[in-house]
Parts: sequence; structure tokens; C-alpha cells
Amino acid sequence: MRLKDKVAIITGAGLGMGRAGSVLFAREGASVLIFDLNEKAASETESIIKSEGGKCAVFIGDVSKEADVKAGVEEAVKQFGKLNILYANAGVLWKDRDKSVIETTEENWDIVQAINLKGAFFLTKHGIPYLQKAGGGSIILVGSISALVGFTLAQDSYTCAKGALISLAKSLAVQFGPDNIRCNIIHPGMVDTPLQEPYLTPEKKKAIGDSLPLKRLGKPEDIANTALFLASDESSWMTGAELIVDGGFMAT
Repeated sequence: MRLKDKVAIITGAGLGMGRAGSVLFAREGASVLIFDLNEKAASETESIIKSEGGKCAVFIGDVSKEADVKAGVEEAVKQFGKLNILYANAGVLWKDRDKSVIETTEENWDIVQAINLKGAFFLTKHGIPYLQKAGGGSIILVGSISALVGFTLAQDSYTCAKGALISLAKSLAVQFGPDNIRCNIIHPGMVDTPLQEPYLTPEKKKAIGDSLPLKRLGKPEDIANTALFLASDESSWMTGAELIVDGGFMAT
């Protein structure tokens, strides 16, 4: 019960890392607001949590729209009375549309930025005042190893958005540390999620896994466990930090 009596809002909570985080947080005692655009996926996450006796609620919304995020934050407080954890997990990975700067359209650049970067901006903008009222809390952003290294298969808007989140994490850590609000960022490596599924054949999964020191792709639970640590009081003297969870990719 590492999150006993805490309230979390998790964006992109319907599938993959967001679902794993929602289920784990609820198992550890948190009340979770499942925020997702995919109603079916969000309902499935809700069913898993409630079948285990956990507390949660669903809000269907688009993180790229400020009004939706504001309403989702307010719904979390309405349902559970307070807010302690902001987990900005929602993101998109569109390798077919988000390419090199010389190939990407302005429209596709902007929507990737809106979901991956503005979504975190809106969540923190409207969520931090409630963390302040609660006497502190934890903000968890999700970056990527793509923000730390270059790849020949470019996804330049995604990379830029994830890189900007590093700066946002450090800025929020410094601004709101005196309010006992912490902000840290996780950089996942290659994780086997529905987001990656369109681009990963079984052969590619094996090849990528074999190339890593730990010899496997990541699982959503690997990221969820890291987020749990950051959400809990066990990381109470940790802010502005970047946690690389990548099976050893960055070490090679």
C-alpha cells in the first residue's frame, strides 16, 4: 500500500504503460482517474482495477485540448476529494507521419507536439494548484531515449517534444519544490506496447531484444514500477531527475 490514501490522474491510461501504471497504482492503494481518448480501452482498464477491488473513475478526453484536461483534473478532485499525483503518460508514436524535418508536414508536426508536449503542459497547469492545496505531491513525465540520442530513422517532432519535457521537468522541480511538489521524468527505451505494435514484427522484437545488455524488450510493468517509485514517498528527496529505463541501451 505504497500509495495509500493518494489520488492520481494518469493520462493515456487505457493501454500499455498507462494501463499498467493505473492497475499498479490502484493495487498500491491509490484512487485513480483514468484519462484516455479511447473509451473502450479506458473501460477495460477500469474493469481490471474494479475486479481487484481498487478505486478508480474514467474520464474520456483529449490531452491536446486544454478544456478536456482541465475538466479531467476537476473530475478527479470531484470524485476523490483531492489530487496528489499527476502522471503525464499520454503520447503518440507515428512513424508513418512523423519523420525527418524535411519530410514531415506542418500539420503532423503540430499534432505530435500537441499530444506529447502540450498534454503535459495542460495537466501540470491545471493539476499543480490542487497539489499545492494537498500540501505537495508528485509529477511524473514520460520522456524517451529518443530525446537523448539521434536515430537514423528520424521522428523529429516526437524527439523534440520529448526533449522539451526534460526542460519542463527541471523547471517545475525548481519552481514548486518549496511547495513539496516533486517532478521527475522517465525515459523508456523500447517497450513492447500497443503503441509500438504496428512497427514491430516478431523478428524485429527479437533482434532489438538481443541487441540490449538485458536481452529483452521492456514490458509496460517495467515503466509502471518506476513510476510507482516516483509517485511514492520513497522518492521524497528526488526531484528534477531523469530515470533511464531501457534495458541498457544507453550504456552500449
